[in-house]
Amino acid sequence: MLKFSTLLLATIITYLASDQPQSQKKVLLLMGSRFELTAIHENANLANAGIEAAIKEITRIEKLISSWDPNSQTSMVNRMAGVEAVKVDKELFDLIKRAKKISGLTNGAFDISYASMDKIWKFDGTITKLPNEEEVKASVSKINYQDIILNEEKLTVFLKNEGMKIGFGAIGKGYAANRGRKIMLDLGIKSGIVNAGGDLITWGKEANGNDWSIAIADPKNKTHVLAWLTVGEMAVVTSGNYEKFIDINGQRYSHIIDPVSGYPVKGLKSVTIICPDAELADALATSTFILGKEKGLGLINQLKGVEALLVDDNDNISTSSNLKLNYYENNTLQETINPTLTIGNEKN
Repeated sequence: MLKFSTLLLATIITYLASDQPQSQKKVLLLMGSRFELTAIHENANLANAGIEAAIKEITRIEKLISSWDPNSQTSMVNRMAGVEAVKVDKELFDLIKRAKKISGLTNGAFDISYASMDKIWKFDGTITKLPNEEEVKASVSKINYQDIILNEEKLTVFLKNEGMKIGFGAIGKGYAANRGRKIMLDLGIKSGIVNAGGDLITWGKEANGNDWSIAIADPKNKTHVLAWLTVGEMAVVTSGNYEKFIDINGQRYSHIIDPVSGYPVKGLKSVTIICPDAELADALATSTFILGKEKGLGLINQLKGVEALLVDDNDNISTSSNLKLNYYENNTLQETINPTLTIGNEKN
């Protein structure tokens, strides 16, 4: 009788445990970056299926927006620059349309036609000297979001000038994170995270019922936490000059280029944007970096539901008006707090 009761109790415990939310996670390389996808559900098989569906969606998006894939619609648009308009899928058309809207909002600090500079600025170790002034001027002359001509009726994109190029490096991962979340939500995954190389979006709660806690790494020591915040349905995106850069004659040059001057920006080490949309956060992180501390915060403070944390070259921290953060001094990631996730320390 005792043996039967023990077996029955074990069965009940197993049943109850299987009815509790479980966290499933997968880490892999997508879009040239480290992606981490987390799904929480009582059914582990459904959670894993949601992750796989999100991966499939992100892979599809990469093929659509890649400027490196010669068969993508984006590459076709670039090849036909100055020649003719190219009909594209409505999804790509709408993404370009939203990008142009952000360009207007930021007075051109964000501009997907920055890609015309890809031949003179490379951050793969092949550059040993700075491009000359004539090269920089020539590349900047091709940058102008207003010369991206959209035909809403025909769904065509025309780059007005020969040599123009568009690229989605400053918005594509945010868009992919949004889509990954939507795919999982549509499958019934009510809680999870898509972290697209530092462009992350959360929804629901952790498996234990707590809100997600996101730590922001210190740009001068990525094993330390600068600050952390609790979030529910929110995107948190960090852009830093320590992510990709080149050193020439003892000077560091960031991969974030000012589309007006054509040179890497200075003044800030990192920008973190918090808002409900990962695509917008992605674009605003780059824009704020280029605008600088004063103009960048001035813009963010005008946008409802958008907050920012900035670290300048002197390690001074500035935040937008309504941002509420938690701070600890001199804590490593393993000490005092145990955040769900830390952004700003991704290894691509």
